[in-house]
Amino acid sequence: MIFLKTPPNFKPRFKVASCYVEFKGKILLLFRNSHKLEGNKWGVPAGKIHTGESEREAMVREIKEETGLEVSSEKLDYFHKVYVRYPDYDFVYHIFFLKLDSEPIIKINPREHREHAWVMPQDALNMKLVPDLDGCIKMYYGV
Repeated sequence: MIFLKTPPNFKPRFKVASCYVEFKGKILLLFRNSHKLEGNKWGVPAGKIHTGESEREAMVREIKEETGLEVSSEKLDYFHKVYVRYPDYDFVYHIFFLKLDSEPIIKINPREHREHAWVMPQDALNMKLVPDLDGCIKMYYGV
């Protein structure tokens, strides 16, 4: 469950940076390998923020690791911070947006993902997404 304000007794175990990478109105989704947490589901480029790393630094690193794209932190637009509560743990989720002017070549990291797709945000809601990504897509895109 996602919250816009810190819920009662919120004890985050970690922080995550995520990004809607968009080209011509479509967002980039990555299909997680079955052995990964939330495997066999679609998600956006995202990952845990390392100690001493800013949200932006983490996002630049995760985009590079997961897609092969090298982006400048200045091109990332910060959207929102949400608080996520799962049955077993809580975490803070930072959402960024990156609009691309040209279609990039995506190089999937095979240790983490099996494939990628460019999808209209409203169509993504019909896919098997990682938990709460649907709520974040609705919040950002208003669909």
